[in-house]
Amino acid sequence: MTSGGPTTVSLVGSTGSIGTQTIEVIRTDPDRYRVVALGARASVEALAEQARELRPEVVAVADPAAAAELGGRLPAGTELRAGPEALAAIAAEAEVTVNAVVGFAGLPVTLAALRGGRRLALANKESLIAGGPVVRQARAEGGGEILPVDSEHCAVHQCLRSSRSGADEVARIVLTASGGPFRGRTLAELAEVTVADALAHPTWKMGPKITVDSSTLMNKGLEVIEAHELFDVDYGRIEVVIHPQSIVHSMVEFTDGATVAQLSMPDMRLPISYALAYPDRWPSPYGRIDWSRLSRLDFEAPDTSVFRCLALAYEAGRAGGSAPAWLNAANEVAVAAFLAGSLGWAGIGEVVEEALQVHDGAVLADVDAVLEADATARRAAAAAVERRARAA
Repeated sequence: MTSGGPTTVSLVGSTGSIGTQTIEVIRTDPDRYRVVALGARASVEALAEQARELRPEVVAVADPAAAAELGGRLPAGTELRAGPEALAAIAAEAEVTVNAVVGFAGLPVTLAALRGGRRLALANKESLIAGGPVVRQARAEGGGEILPVDSEHCAVHQCLRSSRSGADEVARIVLTASGGPFRGRTLAELAEVTVADALAHPTWKMGPKITVDSSTLMNKGLEVIEAHELFDVDYGRIEVVIHPQSIVHSMVEFTDGATVAQLSMPDMRLPISYALAYPDRWPSPYGRIDWSRLSRLDFEAPDTSVFRCLALAYEAGRAGGSAPAWLNAANEVAVAAFLAGSLGWAGIGEVVEEALQVHDGAVLADVDAVLEADATARRAAAAAVERRARAA
């Protein structure tokens, strides 16, 4: 931790969509923030280019095979760390850690940052979903704080600033969803959709996994569980509404009937800058609305008979324990199979549901238990994918 001078930032998952946009935000105020650590799984060329620009003290790469190629491309004086634990090792190198790692692999980064008492700008929702109990423990023991880096939870966080009593005054949290590329379609109409169809998001530009999750509404289901973990609000007070314009990023209704909403044009740089600058506001505007051109805001209930993944997420969240970890792991397996062309779009929800049907109810007492739950669920989901492949 530093005192005086620019705020130091450790950026883990630096080569993905959130990582590169974080660098874009920091570029606008280089005197206020300094990236001292960069990390990614194996993107050698992108990491080397970022390191040449930002001159961090440390660069970490999770894939040891990429280390030899990367080492010769780093600036003089930049330390290289490699291996499965390298990303978590840089999580406490700075005052603010941005966790932009995709998927379950982001959990060790989250735990290391919180145990180190850092501010965690969290774009890795799987950490809270798969490892909720151990993340809560790490947060309590280390004293770290979480600032959510996604449009919905950032919006809720901002709305809650209007209350001094926190969850006690919350009647309900309303998470908005764009509806993805398949909003309004029936199951019959979705029977033959392609990967390209699922990746054609109407509003947001994101990575392939999260874009597919948006098409199934699993992304929103995971956000329901994340909202429960972040804001300590029970599932009966967390609702989802489809809002295709993606202008209202979420809302909080309070016990007196007042609803506070956060509105802006879709731009992930806003939640990134919010997490970096909190409790202050970033000086550059992102997502500014031209009110003279905003003609309408539409809302509708989600169809969980078509988008079954949303209902499955509520079921797993209410079950608690290791059920959310199973949900997350099975979904990652199913989405990977879909992207590889070995599973149809409708099969994603079916595989997740089959995996949850054999959920063993294990308790998540520590990280090893989380890892075991994740591995067991992945095996169950992989078996479900394989059964479909044999039957095809």
